[in-house]
This record gives sequence, C-alpha cells and structure tokens, in this order.
Amino acid sequence: MRVSALFALAYLAGSVNFSILLFRILKKGDPREAYSKNPGTTNVYRQLGIFWAAVVLLLDMGRAVAVALICLKLLKIQLVPWAGLALIAGNRFPCFHGLRGGKGVANYLGFTLMVTPLWAAAGVLAWLAAFGIFRLPFIGSLAMVALLGGGTMAACSFHPVATIGVLATVVLIYWAHKPNIVQQIQKWKSE
Repeated sequence: MRVSALFALAYLAGSVNFSILLFRILKKGDPREAYSKNPGTTNVYRQLGIFWAAVVLLLDMGRAVAVALICLKLLKIQLVPWAGLALIAGNRFPCFHGLRGGKGVANYLGFTLMVTPLWAAAGVLAWLAAFGIFRLPFIGSLAMVALLGGGTMAACSFHPVATIGVLATVVLIYWAHKPNIVQQIQKWKSE
C-alpha cells in the first residue's frame, strides 16, 4: 500500500508543470503554443529568457529532489527508480494539464542528484559536452539522461527490478524526444 501511495504521489508531483503555471501567472499564454511546443526549460528560455528558464529548472529539480528524498527514506533501493519513472510519467502526461507535458529531463536530473550525486554531475558535464559539440539542447539532454540512467543502475547495484525501472524511464524520456530526433535526422540528410 505504501509503495503504491508513493508512486501515486510521485506521479501527482510530476503532474504539476511549473512552466505552464508560470506562464499563467505572468499572463503569457501557454508555453506549449510556441517554438518546440514543449513546456520545458529550453522552451521557457526561448520565450521568457534565462531568468525564468532558471526558475523553472530549479523548481522542476527541487520537486524531483523532494520526491527522491522521500522515496529513498521509505522504499527499498530497487524500488526507487520506479518512483522516478512515476515522476517522469507525471511530467510527460500530467493529469493537471491535459496529459500534455514536458520531457522529464530536469526532473530526472533532480531525482538522480539524490540517488547518485556524482553521476548527476557527470550527466551535467555530458550535457555541456554534447551541447558544445552539436549546439542542440536535445542531444545534450539525451547524453545526460544516458549517464543518469547508467549511474542510477550502478547506485542500485544493477538489481534487476531497479534496472527495469531505470530503462523504462530512459526509454520514456528518449521517446519524448522522438520528434527532435526525427527532425534532426531529416535535416542532416538534406544537407
């Protein structure tokens, strides 16, 4: 019962989309209606600038940190990645925002920061390196998520239950990036 309640809490926490709420408070419409049509940090940056993007990033990560801390205290380690999956599922398919949410990258970074801080730091460095090479935020995100997933599996001693939860989370985040991937491949083919 406690496990189900924690997973539901993680999903509900992920379903609160701070960029959508911020845009409503600032009377700026909906972040899902411009540029990438994604309510994530990069799209907030494009529409409102670096300050508000940083605010959204910190709120997303802070929420994920809180969820991770609660789950680390109350769950067996092999179940913690499943709470991370519930958090990311809430972010991707938020019940409070018409099931149209973000891609979960900032949430996964915040969550992983509590599970394995060194791998989270390595993930940020991977993001910076990939962005530096390709100049595309989504490629940086994919590189970071790969390291976050690998680090989480290692922190959970590659327990099969944990590994499946991590892989499901990584697949969900990568799947959310499918339009970016397809569009970029088409762009590279046409060059």
